[in-house]
Amino acid sequence: MQRLFLHHLLAANARIEADRGQVNYLINVLRLKDGDQLLVFNGKDGEWLAEIGEATRRSCVLNLRERTRTQTGLPDLHYLFAPLKQARLDYMVQKAVEMGAGTLRPVMTQHTQSSRINVERMEANVREACEQCGIISIPQVRQSDSLVSVIDGWRSNEGSRQLIFCDEAEPGQQTLSTLEKIPAGPLAVLIGPEGGFSAEERQLLRAQSFVTPLPLGPRILRADTAAVAALAVIQAGLGDWR
Repeated sequence: MQRLFLHHLLAANARIEADRGQVNYLINVLRLKDGDQLLVFNGKDGEWLAEIGEATRRSCVLNLRERTRTQTGLPDLHYLFAPLKQARLDYMVQKAVEMGAGTLRPVMTQHTQSSRINVERMEANVREACEQCGIISIPQVRQSDSLVSVIDGWRSNEGSRQLIFCDEAEPGQQTLSTLEKIPAGPLAVLIGPEGGFSAEERQLLRAQSFVTPLPLGPRILRADTAAVAALAVIQAGLGDWR
């Protein structure tokens, strides 16, 4: 069944007028008509079964019938990443949401390719991923910050959360055995830029007691590939895939 994110409050018997973009998507693209049903959510009130009504090419209403799922909380996994060029950033954001990240946080490093972050576009990609993958809790998108500032504020802002950074230069370590050494508790994963972390950044990260370097196999991965690989390994070893 089609799913649609809404900004409106959702409640039994609510009548919601779809905006222009939603009408075009539902009526002209999906070709839904009066009586057709879909699922709607807003990240706060759970998921609801809605029915199309009063449909024309330019307008329609969504009549809420019943709640199909109660609201769930966000996954407690933070995803930090050096921004990429736009198309690959879109992909990486969507995949991070699919893989169970609850917070997305851009981090500026010395080798970051793009310093301009379109937060609204990131949020739109987050919502689209939620629509497609049955997710009803909308991950948070934070403003970007420098790696140095992130590390400086970690203990006061993140408490006991462990930060796993993917280090392509980590020699002689096995991915799974490294995961076994990470203490239980809240986690964050940090993916660097295409050029990798600088020597100074790797030194800074390794000096922190809350940071664990994680190798991702014998091959150097593209940053967007590394994001999916790292999140899959962490979810399988320490997260909600166990």
